Amino acid sequence: MAQRYVRVKSVEGQVYYGLLHLNQTVQVLDAPPWLQGQPTQLELPVGSYQLLAPCAPSKIVAVGKNYVAHAAEMGSEVPKLPLLFLKPPTTITAAQMPIRLPAQSQQVEYEGELALVIGKRCTDCTPDQAQHYIWGYTIANDVTARDLQKLDGQWTRAKGFDTFCPLGPWIVREISPAARLQTFLNQATEPVQSAKIDEMVFGPEVLVSFISQIMTLLPGDVILTGTPQGVGGLSPGDQVTVEIEGIGRLENPVVARSSPAPTATIQST
Repeated sequence: MAQRYVRVKSVEGQVYYGLLHLNQTVQVLDAPPWLQGQPTQLELPVGSYQLLAPCAPSKIVAVGKNYVAHAAEMGSEVPKLPLLFLKPPTTITAAQMPIRLPAQSQQVEYEGELALVIGKRCTDCTPDQAQHYIWGYTIANDVTARDLQKLDGQWTRAKGFDTFCPLGPWIVREISPAARLQTFLNQATEPVQSAKIDEMVFGPEVLVSFISQIMTLLPGDVILTGTPQGVGGLSPGDQVTVEIEGIGRLENPVVARSSPAPTATIQST
């Protein structure tokens, strides 16, 4: 199994980056791993930490309509250039933490995606250089208030609610280009979304290069690479799971916004 890099909070409230072992203990690093963090002597046992989203980016750059079939189900063609939008960092929530549905929307939908984590400052890189700036890969759910997206004509409100970017549960350094992304609702055996990540119109290296020519990407920043066909609605009481081969499963319950947030716990795969 690939090494799994996590971000956790101890019972004392201290936030650490670390390596998650098979026995669910966490070997603490002395810095974020993309900043050359090294293992320390501190090891957190099972039950002594809360799993957080695996990074705390300065920005989340997302890509729309990056799978042909999803563009078609949205009633449009694939853009000639990557279609970019931003999600605020406050949308991020951890695995097992709830997606909270806002009262403003009556049509909130899941969008399972591969997420890239940037490892070093990146400006004006070429696609050939881009792989050197991608430190690792994790799973995201680009939750969207579809009715507000259509109503507003731009996407900030629809994409920007708190908890609208579940991220995690950890980061891995490598992933197969043929890895399959699948989304499941309520423990169903049949996925509502299923596609290989190499079906993207614009691949990870092209996206990093394109974005870096617009804005500087910083260590720990996140790029959401787009969702495949099969997006659909979420209701209170649902459980949504996004799975990517070689990474794992990102699971989140769905609640009304007024519901209290439970404490996240580590989940084995």
